Amino acid sequence: MAGEFDTHERRMWAGAAQAYAGSFAALCGATAEALLDAAEVGAGTRVLDAGTGPGTVAAAALRRGAEVVAVDAEPSMVALAAANAPGAEVRHAVLPDFPFADGAFDAAVANFVVNHVEDPWAALTELRRVVRPGGRLAVTVWHDTGNEAMALFNRALDEVGVQRPVYPAPLAFARTADGLRGLLEQTGWAGVASGEVAWTHRTDPEVWWSGPAGGVANIGLVVTGQPPETYVRIKSAYDRLAADRAAEDGLLGLPALAVLASGRA
Repeated sequence: MAGEFDTHERRMWAGAAQAYAGSFAALCGATAEALLDAAEVGAGTRVLDAGTGPGTVAAAALRRGAEVVAVDAEPSMVALAAANAPGAEVRHAVLPDFPFADGAFDAAVANFVVNHVEDPWAALTELRRVVRPGGRLAVTVWHDTGNEAMALFNRALDEVGVQRPVYPAPLAFARTADGLRGLLEQTGWAGVASGEVAWTHRTDPEVWWSGPAGGVANIGLVVTGQPPETYVRIKSAYDRLAADRAAEDGLLGLPALAVLASGRA
């Protein structure tokens, strides 16, 4: 039975696939190739893409010649992933209860997923169950520090004086290389390696704003939950802050820092 955090996640992402795909998905998709490398996904690998979202990692795995099964907890994401990753088997499934036999896959990947489940330990234990002995896992989460992706939104909210609700939180682990490595080791993965992936995400300010404007993630719940006059003030503050931050070509450069860990079943 879903707990408070998982229930919140289902509500937060309901129907959000297109808005996410047009805004934040490109940022999250930047780690796809490194994730697949860490899981040793290549031609003929039977790989599970857990929490596929719009299918970015699934499509990348298909281009490598892998046999791909992709799952997501949000039906609108399942439909979008099926369109974006033709050739993959795309299904609705929710961690930590997957409808697959023990050892069904050579590898599993989860791109920014274990931070979106109430019990990361249960999720990683389930992924180990469905990966064959000797098979690989690779996962990413956002680092505790070093990310400025949401900074412009939060600064705009602060300027307008918007109070943020306290949303349910998952079971906590340190979102660092050591913390994620420990999480995998605690759930039975062997030979665990972890490290950081850093890059700068470049995006148009209006594209970036379309995420919260479309209700994506907690920031979207805050922004779209405001009265119309407050929403206008937030957008005005964001536009000014983004203009100050934009490069000569008009694009934002947002520093991003992820943690990637991999292991063997």
